[in-house]
Amino acid sequence: MLFQEFHYAIVTHAEKSGISYFIDGFNLIKRPGLRRFVLIPLLVNLVLFGVAIYFAVQQLDVMFAWIQNHLPDYLSWLNVILWPLAVVTLLVLLSFIFSSVMNWISAPFNGLLAEKTEQLLTGKPLNTGGALDLLKDLPRIFSREWQKLKYYLPRAIIVLLLFFVPVAGQTLFPVIWFFFSAWMMAIQYCDYPFDNHKVPFHDMKFALQQTKGTSVGFGVAVTLFSMIPVLNFIVMPVAICGATAMWVERYRDAYRNPQIAPE
Repeated sequence: MLFQEFHYAIVTHAEKSGISYFIDGFNLIKRPGLRRFVLIPLLVNLVLFGVAIYFAVQQLDVMFAWIQNHLPDYLSWLNVILWPLAVVTLLVLLSFIFSSVMNWISAPFNGLLAEKTEQLLTGKPLNTGGALDLLKDLPRIFSREWQKLKYYLPRAIIVLLLFFVPVAGQTLFPVIWFFFSAWMMAIQYCDYPFDNHKVPFHDMKFALQQTKGTSVGFGVAVTLFSMIPVLNFIVMPVAICGATAMWVERYRDAYRNPQIAPE
């Protein structure tokens, strides 16, 4: 009975798709009350990414100098092809790596952005405290990121093993990996508003599973934009704002009523 009531409570806004919530995030990050909370993690991301690019390009210089010294003269034209290819590959790899690393570094800022987005959407403060309270909350925040990592790693390994299954596994692998990534993106970014209300990780997954179509749709949009170098820098704040909008419309009322929240 409680499950039915909870399920009903979180699907009453079923007319809106997950992709629509992600698009809402683009509009929300431009709102004056949120800009500074968007800029802080974005600037941290850009600085760290810039430093990484600087050192990586230096290593590329060393590598290409070695290649040039060992290439025969008739293959020297390969440098014209290899340099752009190496730079593009480097940008894509660093973008993916930094998407993961920045989730940890920016976790406190991301929770704050989700809090301010919810306050903007509802007109009601969450009363989570000031900077000192945020510092006290850091162990719990990073513990939550660790929970997400523990959930992700074994499942990612299982999906990756499909690649080694002849024919069928290799054919299905890209599709399965894409939708698995989409599901993980939904968990990653929807978790911030849930965590602000101290909703346990297990309960957060339960809620997203009850609206899996919307959750995966949201994750698909995040995943697609995360694949675009440079543009993927703004995916994080857009996804957090969009996920918070989804929390406010779909889940917030259910979790404010303890009688129908899942046990």
